Amino acid sequence: MANGSVNKVILIGNLGRDPEIRYLPSGGAIAYLAVATSEKWRDKQTGENREKTEWHRVVLFGKLADIASGYLCKGSQVYIEGQLQTREWDDNGVKRYTTEVVVRIGGTLQMLGGASKSAGSQPAQQNPPPAQPQAQSSQPPMDFEDDIPFAPIGLMYPRHLINVV
Repeated sequence: MANGSVNKVILIGNLGRDPEIRYLPSGGAIAYLAVATSEKWRDKQTGENREKTEWHRVVLFGKLADIASGYLCKGSQVYIEGQLQTREWDDNGVKRYTTEVVVRIGGTLQMLGGASKSAGSQPAQQNPPPAQPQAQSSQPPMDFEDDIPFAPIGLMYPRHLINVV
């Protein structure tokens, strides 16, 4: 951190539509994602449950864009790490701006489960792994049914991590 500043955005959310893919004249791919994040709370005055959804424009480049186009679709849950950038352009004499989360080298796209193109519209079939013989041990088996005050180890959905190098 030579200059003493940080520009890092972390999002966990769901795609609001399929990725929009464009190609540069050089052949490089760019994917645009619309990622929704929501927060829920109870209004102290009325007691009603409230929810607010924010939409984030996420931009992926190169192979990461190709991967997103092949595996992500509307509803996919993703983990994104990138940088916040604001672009400016001229639209018939009117200056326009947009702020985006840009995932470049050092950024991350992680598919967290849920809807994906590879899953199709059919529910995923889960086959239990074959039983493996357990080694004999003098130690008693670990009891995972006790009251652990934090989340269980493991996830309901498989994770797929893609780092940009």
